[in-house]
Amino acid sequence: MDNAKIIEALKKTPIFAKTTEESLGTLLKVAIQKTVQAGTKIVEKGQSGLGFYLILDGAADVMSGGKKLAELGKGSFFGELSVIDGAPRTADVVAKTEITCLVISQWAMRGTITTHPEIALSMLEELVRRLRAMDEARTKG
Repeated sequence: MDNAKIIEALKKTPIFAKTTEESLGTLLKVAIQKTVQAGTKIVEKGQSGLGFYLILDGAADVMSGGKKLAELGKGSFFGELSVIDGAPRTADVVAKTEITCLVISQWAMRGTITTHPEIALSMLEELVRRLRAMDEARTKG
């Protein structure tokens, strides 16, 4: 996939929606594209989280304890929490089909954030939005 299409895909993800194309271009320079075969465990629960993944093509399942928690497809992302704090993964992500992902390592993300802080602001805004939604759902339930 060419860089313009990848930047367009990044802009469509809520976590990077408010990030400039210039900053996303810089982020793209430190990212790698990775293709994973169906059935492959992309990340494993309990393992150190060292990267952010954006699915460019294909589908994956989020699993924990043998239970399917979610299905991810083109434009979905995972690893956004671990790329910030490096904490262990909270679930497995298994390729349902062949997947092409954009992978940004924790150290590459941190380095890019120091020169393009709006990336961090965009990520924080999305993470806060998610926390508020979870809190609201918990208080209603």
